[in-house]
Amino acid sequence: MNKLLGLLIIILTPFTLISFKKKETNFYIEEKKEPEVKISYNNEQLNMNLEEYVIGVIAAEMPASFEVEALKAQAVAARTFALKKLEEKDCLLTDITDQVYIDETKMREKWQDDYDLYYNKIKEVVEKTKGEVLKYQDKLINAYYYARSNGYTESSINVFNEKTDYLNSKESLFEPLDIREIKMEKQEFCNKLNITCNEIKIDSIMKDESKRVSSLLINNKLFTGIEIRKLLNLRSTDFTIKISDEITITTTGYGHGVGMSQYGANALAKNGYTYEEILKYYYENTEISNL
Repeated sequence: MNKLLGLLIIILTPFTLISFKKKETNFYIEEKKEPEVKISYNNEQLNMNLEEYVIGVIAAEMPASFEVEALKAQAVAARTFALKKLEEKDCLLTDITDQVYIDETKMREKWQDDYDLYYNKIKEVVEKTKGEVLKYQDKLINAYYYARSNGYTESSINVFNEKTDYLNSKESLFEPLDIREIKMEKQEFCNKLNITCNEIKIDSIMKDESKRVSSLLINNKLFTGIEIRKLLNLRSTDFTIKISDEITITTTGYGHGVGMSQYGANALAKNGYTYEEILKYYYENTEISNL
């Protein structure tokens, strides 16, 4: 009997130890912490969950009525843009300097009776793309985006003096053109450009591959298209200037033109593109990765 009891102890002891060790190992498992970002909002610095921040950015930056796949593309672009900026500084601005962000109060003011519909729509979009970012050669990209193109995207070298393999000029498929016209008095035009106003002469207009104005001469003073856009508060650098009794300026598109056109993304979504295809279209040679 003693021999049998001893044998049972020897057999059972290793299983007991294994069971104990397994339990001990599980005791030290820690949950992965959700990423946070620091933002400057309403004159305060706030630490907040990354995904909650992305919801606020989409609510501010893209119409909530847009196609779901376009909103998903915006979520990935906004998340990438934010994390890339945080490699350079520790706090995100919530205006046009970085990305515009609004909180729940502003969302309710913006959407009113449609608040629940639009908030839940955007929240679901963010949850379905949670943690997804765009990378090139295993590094976060500068995921620039803007409202509307002139039918073409702009190269990053022409606007931000950044040469990349993923922000090149290309046609923005299916996107309806947004053409606007503004008028101003000649003297206002001259004052804004700091030129003499006896006679206004425009020549030597140069355009880049995206059909936007790269430079021009006005009364023999050289301007870049970007300078003219800023000085005259134009919607884009695709513009024409007509001189008669007053100045008439016609623009096509809205924004700097680099990266993803938001209205273009929506047009692609309407034509059956998934958000992954939209992102690969506007940010060439990039990969969608998880944090």
